[in-house]
Amino acid sequence: MKSFWERALTGLVYAIVLIGGIIIHPLIFALVYLALLVMALVEYYRMVELAGGKPQYFNGIATGVTFFLTLFGYTYGLWPLYVSLISVLLLFSTFVIELYRNQPNPLSNIAFTLMGFFYIGLPMGLLNFLIFRNLPQNHTFYPWILLGVTVIIWAYDSGAYLLGTLFGKHRLFPRISPKKSWEGVIGGGMVAIGAGVIHGLVCDGISMINWIIISLIIVVFGTFGDLIESMLKRSFNMKDSGKFLPGHGGILDRLDSFLYATPFIVGWLFFAGL
Repeated sequence: MKSFWERALTGLVYAIVLIGGIIIHPLIFALVYLALLVMALVEYYRMVELAGGKPQYFNGIATGVTFFLTLFGYTYGLWPLYVSLISVLLLFSTFVIELYRNQPNPLSNIAFTLMGFFYIGLPMGLLNFLIFRNLPQNHTFYPWILLGVTVIIWAYDSGAYLLGTLFGKHRLFPRISPKKSWEGVIGGGMVAIGAGVIHGLVCDGISMINWIIISLIIVVFGTFGDLIESMLKRSFNMKDSGKFLPGHGGILDRLDSFLYATPFIVGWLFFAGL
């Protein structure tokens, strides 16, 4: 019972922080999600290090932070988009830095460092395009798309867990995640689409069909994100990415679906001209 209440309280506080970070003010968004980015990168590089790798902690985190902040500055209207190319320079500096580190397995160290950016830093930076609209003309703060994406992901995860627990018989990917089932994915997908429809009725920023498409993107690529993080943890021989959230594991354990689905959601919004 103590474990249940611990998990429930942690989940409540986590939800309040994330929702507050989305809807209160763009600077609060930057502060909250930049903190999540740093914590997720620290967890990832720590897992790599515990598994015997030697990633470039500082450069990897600096690249992710720079990418997020430069994109935030662009979407907020502070400077042009090309300023974000600074993060590209930091990416390429990874190779030069490794020359001077004199560590074993330099190619693995470079690969693990760069993966931290592409797996965590890139999607977190792209969140800026979900929180601002009418770019590059007006830079309008519009938190409801990111809020909707967040709620749909939570609805999908909860629905998949509950319905999979009750009705799951056909394993989805037993080699990677023995507990996940097709019944959970299908049931969670129906819950996610329902949440998308409800958000579409409340939020008039984009059409209902786009909310349904976003929900489907979350179901497909959020599932892949969950499986990919499970694959990483199995490769590193770890149960959780960290212990920051009592009863839930680490930040990466909560963001896995979110991270992998975000680039596809942003891509769809650009493709649809939204």
